[in-house]
Amino acid sequence: MKKKVVVGMSGGVDSSVAAYLLKEQGYDVVGVTMQIWQDEATEAVEENGGCCGLTAVDDARRVAQVLDIPYYVMNFKDEFKKNVMDYFVAEYLAGRTPNPCIACNRYVKWEALLRRSMEIGADYIATGHYARVEKMPNGRYAIRNSVTAKKDQTYALYNLTQFQLEHTLMPVGAFTKEEIRQMAVDNHLPVANKPDSQDICFVPDGDYAGLIAKEAPDKVPGEGNFVTKDGIVLGQHKGITNYTIGQRKGLGLAMGHHVFVTEIRPETNEVVIGEAEDVFSCELTCGQINFMGMSDLKETRRVWAKIRYAHAGEWCVLERIGEDEILCKFEKPVRAVTPGQAVVFYEGEYVLGGGVIN
Repeated sequence: MKKKVVVGMSGGVDSSVAAYLLKEQGYDVVGVTMQIWQDEATEAVEENGGCCGLTAVDDARRVAQVLDIPYYVMNFKDEFKKNVMDYFVAEYLAGRTPNPCIACNRYVKWEALLRRSMEIGADYIATGHYARVEKMPNGRYAIRNSVTAKKDQTYALYNLTQFQLEHTLMPVGAFTKEEIRQMAVDNHLPVANKPDSQDICFVPDGDYAGLIAKEAPDKVPGEGNFVTKDGIVLGQHKGITNYTIGQRKGLGLAMGHHVFVTEIRPETNEVVIGEAEDVFSCELTCGQINFMGMSDLKETRRVWAKIRYAHAGEWCVLERIGEDEILCKFEKPVRAVTPGQAVVFYEGEYVLGGGVIN
């Protein structure tokens, strides 16, 4: 009997070709678009596009018709609001810089979609991520880099569980973006030339502070002081939710040279300003650990680590210092270690695990 797979279709070229590839491989494919956008106003949803808007539904439905597969829209608004938007707001208010795509992957795209898919008899879910799922010699499942480094999306998938990985297919990871687009053209998929979505889907204009003010108007801290690490006041900031570690632009400080945000102190409503060298550090600690390619960390281990999506990575030594805390000592200083972002550990092309930077 054919194995059934639910493909999360965002209306983009990657997930559309994922559905095509799985049908070609003999799976019983069902297309699903996850409705997660909160605003019901048509113009707002249209404008927000990405993987959330009404255009996503229209495009995904047209692709499903071409592929001749069943297609549904499933409502995940509650899960998205709780696990992504509320988390995003709370982290910024705590002076941290969250990664909403990582939270969305774990708790919405995987946890919620996989649960609902299995309820309708599916064996797997699939996405259009540029990554691969493989079972390692130690018996554990791990995310492996895609064949094309420039589109690699493994960083944002580090916190998937073993159960989720066991029931996940990622067919796009075996191809380059150019090959995926060509497949879409060759098979007359109507989204072949659709541009990639770039922004965080629920903050399309990039105004994080504006969204936070709208979502939590009674909690947003007002203006406060820019200070040096020694507490000398340099000027007024517009509110801590407007800043992130390593930021140089938009500070409005006339210092005569470039200065940078080095720390955010929500308890005193202060933003600490320093020099270029103050933004570099040789170690960090992380919590909320998720092990993937390795089952645990019992002794020190040298790994390659990335501290943000666009970070090329650096060698570091991991050491467990608490039940849910790991110390990462880098061999070369890394720039702008940012609380709230993820640090992801690699061995070769495989994700060993990761955690949230404290």
